[in-house]
Amino acid sequence: MKEGPDIALIGALIGDPARANILGALLGGKALTATELATEAGITGQTASSHLKKLVDGGLLAQAKQGRHRYYKLAGAEVASVLEAVMGLAARKGHLRVRTGPKDPAMRAARVCYDHLAGDMAVRIFDSMQSRGFLKVTQEKSGLGLTEQGEAFVCDLGIDLEDLKSSRRPLCRACLDWSERRSHLAGSLGAAFLAKFQNEGWVRRERDSRVIHISPTGHESLVRLFPSQTN
Repeated sequence: MKEGPDIALIGALIGDPARANILGALLGGKALTATELATEAGITGQTASSHLKKLVDGGLLAQAKQGRHRYYKLAGAEVASVLEAVMGLAARKGHLRVRTGPKDPAMRAARVCYDHLAGDMAVRIFDSMQSRGFLKVTQEKSGLGLTEQGEAFVCDLGIDLEDLKSSRRPLCRACLDWSERRSHLAGSLGAAFLAKFQNEGWVRRERDSRVIHISPTGHESLVRLFPSQTN
């Protein structure tokens, strides 16, 4: 392709194993130092600095300096969405890492995807909202929005919908879940849902991990609020 977006550049940035590990470590939404990311990627600090510069220059990472430390994070939810989609494609094509551990089932059940919920429960939430007519296809860039019934449902949860609408970020966006291979809800509403669940004490994020633990009360509440099609 001689004209148009340069997907080869993005592919090259993501395709390096060390950089892929760095990007994966930042999918949890937290900003990390170069030293922390070097440890995550299994490389030296000097090598990490070189990779981080390429990722920043390529627009995939943003950096901020605080005191003596420089922190790195994903440049935005759009980057997280691309990474999750690529992970889903890799899973569907059988390109899986051979190393698994006790956290793997927990990651599949519920985890943070940048700033919103992913995994089994997140897919259930998306499917439930879709089947009940709360979501609709729109002409907006995100391609997804709330119906009147969906807006009423969100407001009944105590979420300030007008505040979310005033954000430049898309309200609703479908994000391909790599473990379930179906969509979960991203966008400002997806982030608001996760914040709501955490404030209610229904879910708790495991320290230094993307894993989300759902309490028995939280599971009961989420199942009640987001019934499946078969319920």
